[in-house]
This record gives sequence, C-alpha cells and structure tokens, in this order.
Amino acid sequence: MPQVKQARPNILLITTDQQRSDTISAWGNERIYTPHFNWLADEGLSFTRCYADCPVCMPSRATIMTGLAGYSLGLLNNNASIHPLADHPTLPALLTAAGYQTHAQGKMHFEPFRAHYGFEEMELPADYFREKRKYGCPTSKQTGVGENEMEPVVSPASETDSLTWWTVDRSIDFLETRDGTRPFFLWTSFSKPHPPFECPLNYWALYQNVELPEPLKGDWIPPAGMAAPTWKLNDAWRLTPMQLRESMRAYYACITQIDYNLGRLFARMREMNLLENTWILFTSDHGDMMGDFSLGAKGTFFEGSAHVPLLIRPPMPSKGHKEFSAARCDELVTLADIMPTILTIAGERTPEVDGRDLMQIHQEKISRPFFGICGSVSALHDGRFKYCFTNAGGDELLFDMVTDPHETKNLAVLPEYAAIKMQARKALTEKLQANVPAYLGVDGQLTSKTERPINSIRWPGFHSVFSEADVLH
Repeated sequence: MPQVKQARPNILLITTDQQRSDTISAWGNERIYTPHFNWLADEGLSFTRCYADCPVCMPSRATIMTGLAGYSLGLLNNNASIHPLADHPTLPALLTAAGYQTHAQGKMHFEPFRAHYGFEEMELPADYFREKRKYGCPTSKQTGVGENEMEPVVSPASETDSLTWWTVDRSIDFLETRDGTRPFFLWTSFSKPHPPFECPLNYWALYQNVELPEPLKGDWIPPAGMAAPTWKLNDAWRLTPMQLRESMRAYYACITQIDYNLGRLFARMREMNLLENTWILFTSDHGDMMGDFSLGAKGTFFEGSAHVPLLIRPPMPSKGHKEFSAARCDELVTLADIMPTILTIAGERTPEVDGRDLMQIHQEKISRPFFGICGSVSALHDGRFKYCFTNAGGDELLFDMVTDPHETKNLAVLPEYAAIKMQARKALTEKLQANVPAYLGVDGQLTSKTERPINSIRWPGFHSVFSEADVLH
C-alpha cells in the first residue's frame, strides 16, 4: 500500500544487548559475518568511539531514553528499586507528544515491568513466550543455561521460532499496520547477544571452521574491584582458551542471526519505500569482556565492556544522496548523545541533558572527555589516556589508547607516567566531586572505601520462560 508523504522523517532505533564494538566486519573484524551492519556503515556514519557511561543494562537503556548519564539519574548499576524514567522527560514521550507514532519492540528492561514511559505501544520478550506457549512451540531460553552464564549452547528453537526472528517479525508487522499519515519512531531492541549464547544450529554451522583469536592478555592482573562483575556473573576466569573460543563462536553466531534478520526488516522497508524517509540508528547498551584478561560480562570500563558500536544511516532517496556515505567520526561520544540526535532529526527541542547531537559533533569535530561510573568502578578517557579506578580496594590502571588500543600495558605502575597518572586522577576526582561525591572519601579524594571483594557468591541468572518479567538479570 502506498505511504502518505510526510514532512518529518521516520526514525528506526535498533539496539542489541551486550555487543562489543569489535564485532562488525566493516570495522575490521575479518572473522564475523555482518553484511547488514556493513550496509549501515557503507551508507552512513560510523562513530568509532562510543562508550556506555554505566555499562550494564538498565542504566544504559535509561540513558538512551533520557539523554542523561547513569550518574545524573542516580542509577549506577542495575537497580529495580529506582525508577528515573518516571521523573524525567523520555524520548518516546516527547516524540509521541510531537505527533509521532511510537512503538517499542523487544527488550526494554524498564521498571516497573510493562511501564511504557511514553511509548504508545510496546511488545516485550514476555509476550513472545506467552505467544509460543499457546502453540506449544520450542522457544529460546529453554536450555537451562542462565542469562549470565557464557558457556555456549544450541537453541532448541528453530530459526522461525526464535526470539530474534519474532522481534523482527513484529517490527515488520508494526510497519505494515501503522498509521501512514504520521511519522513513526520504532525501537527494535534485541535480547541477544546477551547470554545465554544460544542460537539455532544453522548459525553455529557458519562458524564451524572459522579460526578465532585467543582472548587478550596484558602485563597486568585485573584488580579485584574490577573483576567482581565477572566473579558475580559467570565462569570466564576458569574457562580454558578452547572453551572461550567456543563461547566466542556462539557469541558471533548470535550477532550474525541478528544481522541476517535485520536484512528481512530492511528488505520490507525498501519494498514499502520507507528507506527514503527513515533515519536508522544502531547501537548496543554495553559490551562483553568475552574472556579478555580472564574477565567476562560487563560493568567495567575496559574496551570489551564499555566500548559499543554506533552507526547512523540517513534517509537515502532512490536517486542517491550520499552526504554521509561511509563517513566516520572518531570523537568520543556516549549513549547519552542518542536522545538529542533523534529529537534534532525530528525537529523537536531537546531538554537539558548530558548528550549532544551526534551530527553536530561530527560536523564540528566537538571533542569531549568521557567520564563514567558503574558500581565501584569509575573511569576518565581524555581521547588518548584512559584512567580506571575502583574504590573497592583503591586500585588503578592507566592505558595509552593510541599506542595500546587493546589495553595490554598498565602505565599506572611506571614512574615515567606518574605525572600523567596524577593529572588523570585529578580530572577524575573533579568529575566525581561534581556528579557523585559519595564515591569519594571523606577528604573528597579517590580512596579505598571498601575492602577488595573476593571470588565467592555467583548469580548465574537462572530463568524460566514462564516469568512475567522482561529479563531476570
């Protein structure tokens, strides 16, 4: 059916859960299959240094929704008792008020469960499980492997019965049944590649003969305060190199399943002439350490955990308008920049937020340091040096991200970098004093406030397919 001409563009936001920045073929990974992420990069703008300021699920999603960093929202970890979205203007609420038809499809991880926070319509993974139970279909997450465990597993669900397929199918249904007289904002949100690393067998087969690299090692041992998320959530520290490679195969397979299914979504958009008037933005809420430095999960500011992909493809008329074609921006940006970017695209005023319009950052080469805090860990990245500190033990790390982008050499212990380390400590202290003073000691300085944690109690994220909840991790 022909679409009514609209003055304002449509907006499609695509997010994955727990996808590292180094998992896109077009960005240099020669071992992964991502043709449709590549297509977004080839026709759009790659933001090569995007970071999550609190790299766990709930704070990152709240930041996307509000344009405010986790520390501005008082959300410094996954915490279901804090509801910052109820107290701040949200992206979907502002767009709904502006006349957009707003729809959320997939994982939201909002609290309370099923709160819409401005979306007109919302379908969650729980609805997928409810639907499949009616017909007795095998589903994703029926393997017994928990939502934090990183051991690989083959899904009992076929491709067309998987949660990833359903997320795209229902997104297409929205596009086919929406009000064609209004612009739309659709958030298509995938639960993968978050553990369990589970996908149909056909995606496993793609990586059967792919040689994967061993996890990164450095000249440093992760401080206990920074290893605590791994100890709490999974067994990365005890898995062998062979086991970690098999987990990486499953992780890559989950990402490729998402990518191939996005091909279905993009094809339907092309058939409906929606690519000509739709901005497409893609990112992830955080990454996964995947065994680097014997770490797993998220919650730290190492590259595997906090550095996420970010791609923007502008509308492309059929005759070809290539203003941003295959461009890249190497400035430091954050997930807080997504909300003001989308509001600017929609022609709406942005409330006072922490983020900036990404197009303006790219065009004007706006340089800003990155600051983040998650649990007991904080970090400052000035564009070259990244400084990480944990107040659970008082340990610190310093990396030169230009000469050592994989963070293999800790410069904090070298006398010749003492001045740079002290400068970084001072800058981080000032950021914390201005935003989270409770993180500091009574003297207002970086200090150890608690003892170093020990590797003891683990929460593997047990779940079933019957719980009326978005996620259980």
